[in-house]
Amino acid sequence: MFDAMPRHFLHTGDWTRAELERLIEAAFRFKRGEDLSQPLLGRAIALVFFNPSLRTRASMQLAVQQLGGYPIVLEPGSSSWTIEFRDGAVMDADKTEHVAEFVGVLARYCSGIGVRVFPQLRSWREERTDPIINAFARQSKVPIINLESAMHHPCQAMADMMTIREKLGAGRKRVALVWAWHPKPLPMAVPNSFALAAVQMGHELTIAHPPGYELDDDLVRDLAMLAHDAGTRVNVTHEIEEAFDGSEVIYAKSWGSRLFYGSPEEELEMRAPYRQRWIVDEEKMRRTGGAIFMHCLPIRRNVEATDGVLNSPASVVIDEAENRLHIQKAILARLFGGAGS
Repeated sequence: MFDAMPRHFLHTGDWTRAELERLIEAAFRFKRGEDLSQPLLGRAIALVFFNPSLRTRASMQLAVQQLGGYPIVLEPGSSSWTIEFRDGAVMDADKTEHVAEFVGVLARYCSGIGVRVFPQLRSWREERTDPIINAFARQSKVPIINLESAMHHPCQAMADMMTIREKLGAGRKRVALVWAWHPKPLPMAVPNSFALAAVQMGHELTIAHPPGYELDDDLVRDLAMLAHDAGTRVNVTHEIEEAFDGSEVIYAKSWGSRLFYGSPEEELEMRAPYRQRWIVDEEKMRRTGGAIFMHCLPIRRNVEATDGVLNSPASVVIDEAENRLHIQKAILARLFGGAGS
């Protein structure tokens, strides 16, 4: 069993650049087949999914198995009871079990718990605090791994950083995070985590989005401070073409506006004018002079990016998805004392 204060993996901001670098190095050793250690031998890891998943679910199950462990997959409201997260809640409605007991029991069975939960996109004030993943962390005596929460997706971000290193080598790169049109508002977890990890790793970051699609104010302040400390910079623009000029990495992702959080119909009206312009196409990619194209997947073809971009040699989205497996093995090995640490 672990101490009362285990090391969690909730977002990359809790980890130093040196620690993140070591995770990437360990992930490459796993990918090359140089590290065949099994630090999870004889251990179970619970994987709790509140929403659908392809890459996260498959890669985490494989990661646990390949490290010698046994993944226990739970889907609250389906394969397990519905869960209440609020402290002091009077549970006389639709929730069956409190997170205190849910996590307490799992911590007796399992060495760690991975949690994936999308925001409901109803209350920005509440969801920007990441209440559910933080409730798990408060209650748990074993490590909690964030498999995507309302505000962060650190496993994806670390796979992204690994992919940039793999394709372009070490050192500072000119990286652009580009908002893309989508038929519905999406969470900010991926753009938040990509931006945070990119600056932590010392990259020069440009964030391009239409007016009204600003990221969280506290996160933006953190990015500016981290960039200053790393001797790099963060640029924010409302001109999509500006993001492509001279960039070495184009990362496309859609996210919803916090101005209309909880009002999806109004938000859709706001984003409607951006459909034709805010897409990654061949013409924009030519402005980069040879950048790689990245996206966390799933991606809506000819909506967020064209077939021409996704089918081109510039697209590294499949490599990026594969690297989820290797970086998650490194994270698990680090948390549980294997060779990856």
